[in-house]
Formats: sequence, C-alpha cells, structure tokens
Amino acid sequence: MVFDVLHFAIILFLLGGTGFAVGPLVMGLLLSPRAKGGDIGMPYECGMTPYGSPWTHFGVSFYMYALLFIAFDVDVLYLFPVSAYYGEAEGWTPFLKLFVFIFFLILALVYFRAKGVFTWQRKIKP
Repeated sequence: MVFDVLHFAIILFLLGGTGFAVGPLVMGLLLSPRAKGGDIGMPYECGMTPYGSPWTHFGVSFYMYALLFIAFDVDVLYLFPVSAYYGEAEGWTPFLKLFVFIFFLILALVYFRAKGVFTWQRKIKP
C-alpha cells in the first residue's frame, strides 16, 4: 500500500476532528474557575437574587404530559409530508395508509385514557 496525499489528508482531518472534540473539554478543565462557594453555586434567575429553594418537586403527571406531548407532536410531524403528497396521490392506498396511522394514534389515546394517564392527580397534604 502506498501512502499518498489522500491518506495524509484523511489522517489530518481525523486528528483535527478529534482536536475540535477534545480541545474544548480539556480547555474547560484547565481554565474553569475552581471556586465552589458564593454566587457561583446559586441558580441564575435573570440577574435577580433567587427566592426560595431551587429544588422544587414536580409531580410525575407533568412529566407524563410532556412525554405524551412530544410523542404526539412527532406523530403530527409525520402527517405534514402525507398532506403535501395526498393531493397528487391516486387510488385508495394512501387513504388507507393514513387511516391506519391515525387509527393507531387514536388507539394509543384510548389506551392512555384507560390507564388513567389523563386524570389529574390531586395534591395530597401530609
């Protein structure tokens, strides 16, 4: 095997890419401040002194709503190309494919409703 300019360029780009990936991490370790006390440990609140504890506890229901929103938001993103293509489609095949997709979305909603995901949890005071 002959070592030519192309091999040299590949090795040079691999080293450069590694340098760009590892360089900021090493510079951050070497140049970052070491102090842990004072205002450095406080959460940033738009330049204002924070009020209360930064470690507030949120219920699991908020997390479940966020996950469901993300899941169905991504599913709606799949419907945009279908709607752009649907006007040019011929026959019943695109309609049936779209119907099956939306049917499974509705089936997922019925399943989540049956599992009680959409019931709002009341806060129980200890």
